[in-house]
Amino acid sequence: MTASTILPLAALAAMLPASILAWRRPAAADLLFWLLLGVAFAGSALVIGVRIPGGWSPGLGEALWATIATVLLIFALLLWRAPVAARLGALLFPYLLIMAVAALLIGRSGAETSAAGAAVAWLDLHIVVSLATYALVTLAAVAGLAVLLQERALKRRAPTALSRRLPSVADGERLELQLMAIAAFVLGIGLLTGMATAWLEIGRAFLFDHKTIFAVSAFFVILLLLWLRRSNGLRGRRAARIALLAYLLLTVAYLGVKVVTQLMLGR
Repeated sequence: MTASTILPLAALAAMLPASILAWRRPAAADLLFWLLLGVAFAGSALVIGVRIPGGWSPGLGEALWATIATVLLIFALLLWRAPVAARLGALLFPYLLIMAVAALLIGRSGAETSAAGAAVAWLDLHIVVSLATYALVTLAAVAGLAVLLQERALKRRAPTALSRRLPSVADGERLELQLMAIAAFVLGIGLLTGMATAWLEIGRAFLFDHKTIFAVSAFFVILLLLWLRRSNGLRGRRAARIALLAYLLLTVAYLGVKVVTQLMLGR
């Protein structure tokens, strides 16, 4: 086992205690939960921290670890404002564990970013904003999925072990809406920083590539969700499905391109 494998494996193991606690005590946002959440974040953040000094690699493995760390950080901020969000952990942590296993199997890409000069600062800002946007939409999608599962359990009048651990429909909808509203603002900034980076690198502000098209599509889907919620009170399953659509579009924009270029094309 190489050193490059030991650290990601340790980061994966660091997520297990919080994952178990989120399932056994879903409503607990106590000191123990905060400590275990901190351990989980520290593990994934350490993987990125060790790799950044050698040059940030835009590979899929790094993107997954950076996503995990950012989601955990924003989840902690969300918990600080809304402790009921702890109940999302029953869905969130299994998803993050799957991402961590995928990142561990993929390993590290050898390529590094190629921006230079003034574009470097804009690129760094764009990366941070992109990570924050994807983390916010991921959490909103988890809240939307919780709403779907809760509504299904209520309709069937048969609560499941999972539905009992999730937030109520009203709490899930509130979290979903708040996260999507913030995500719309941050994604707007991300699109602007992406345009600035492209302008400094190649002299064009807008690129008609797959990443841009899917990101812009996700932005308008989020705006549509917020408008429908405000204009006619859209909520429940239909609102949750739109949130999941925005998440899917952003996933294709953020991770899908990396899957194609790194795993399928071998770049």
